[in-house]
Amino acid sequence: MSVIAFVGLGAMGGPMATNLVRGGHTVNGFDPSEEACSTAAVNGVRIFDRAEETVWNADLVITMLPSGSSVHKVLLGDAGLIALVKPGTLLIDSSSIDVSTSKAVHASAETAGVHCLDAPVSGGIAGAVAGTLTFMVGGSVEVLEMARPVLDSMGTTIVHVGEGGTGQAAKTCNQMLFGTTLTAVSEMFVLATSLGLDHKALWNIVTNSTGDCRALRHFCPAPDVVPGSAADNDYKPGFSASLMLKDLNLSLMAAAATGQKLPLAESAADAYCDLVAQFDALDCSAIIKVVPTTSR
Repeated sequence: MSVIAFVGLGAMGGPMATNLVRGGHTVNGFDPSEEACSTAAVNGVRIFDRAEETVWNADLVITMLPSGSSVHKVLLGDAGLIALVKPGTLLIDSSSIDVSTSKAVHASAETAGVHCLDAPVSGGIAGAVAGTLTFMVGGSVEVLEMARPVLDSMGTTIVHVGEGGTGQAAKTCNQMLFGTTLTAVSEMFVLATSLGLDHKALWNIVTNSTGDCRALRHFCPAPDVVPGSAADNDYKPGFSASLMLKDLNLSLMAAAATGQKLPLAESAADAYCDLVAQFDALDCSAIIKVVPTTSR
């Protein structure tokens, strides 16, 4: 099986690397967090002190990093991993970043003779742990087929979107819809409260009606409605509000670059900005806490 360098062993990357080990691959890992490295080591990942060391003799490199600037620092430039790996190496960037940085990674990889895919994911921490992630893949079909056995160890749905950068574009569109929908779901419950409606009864109605959506079913912001929800666990994050804000801001960046206006996404981003400022590290479904103060 492959020797895989995996850079970024956090809440998503750590379980993804673990599933690669379970799939029979040798995984060389790095993360600046000692805690993340310790957890990954227990799960069979070989930990290295520097990202550069992970790529020695690696057939494939996967990055799962928090921002476009992080991806730029780790992958690009004279000291970046693309310059260090041998030609023919396969690079998969599963970070959620801006489209322009993703395209720069593809361009640099092509110059270096490195095969490249942008493959951001959906499915959250639960999907990363279970190996049921959805991959949105930008790059050539031929390179995707090379990567498919590795992606299959981490996910169950792999969708080829188009050329380099389109995986990130698809992720941005998906997250824009999720963030605005979850904000609307929260407004629905706030309105329902003011109208004296029972939340559980309303949930049963809407999930069998035209308002049904994944945000309502899996990220219900009202407590005592869906057993096991973050709302029933003091909004302990499964997908954090700060990550939702990041994704909404990425959608606004993409819109600005293409001359589009996204008023609903702007409103949702304002709400999440308030949530992060007031309550910091909560689940994205905690948006209901600030909806009454951010209504337009």
